Amino acid sequence: MFRMFLMLAAVFGFTGVGLGAFAAHGLRNRLSPEHLAVFQTGVQYQLVHALALLGVAVLATHFQGRLVGLAGLFFTLGIVLFSGSLYVLTLSGFNKLGIITPFGGLAFLAGWFCLGLVAWRLA
Repeated sequence: MFRMFLMLAAVFGFTGVGLGAFAAHGLRNRLSPEHLAVFQTGVQYQLVHALALLGVAVLATHFQGRLVGLAGLFFTLGIVLFSGSLYVLTLSGFNKLGIITPFGGLAFLAGWFCLGLVAWRLA
């Protein structure tokens, strides 16, 4: 589990930085300010949750159990659904993808909830 979540953290961190640079330099003149802000929101959430995946990888070395793995799974799903839908929505203009974004947000919340349960059980 450690290796998988560490690899996911690296991939999402790397692509998040790349997408952020792409937005700042390549999309500034192509997207409206509103769409650029939406794209940057996707980047921000991707980078924050790449760090969360890094934390999950570290926790996986210390704690056995399903909750740590579920947290990582939910964070990964959240990045794909939340950030991914925002990227596709802004680049393609296909607004119907906006229906997927809240499911990514729920996945993020579920991941943080799982981490909270891990902390609760430590007491």
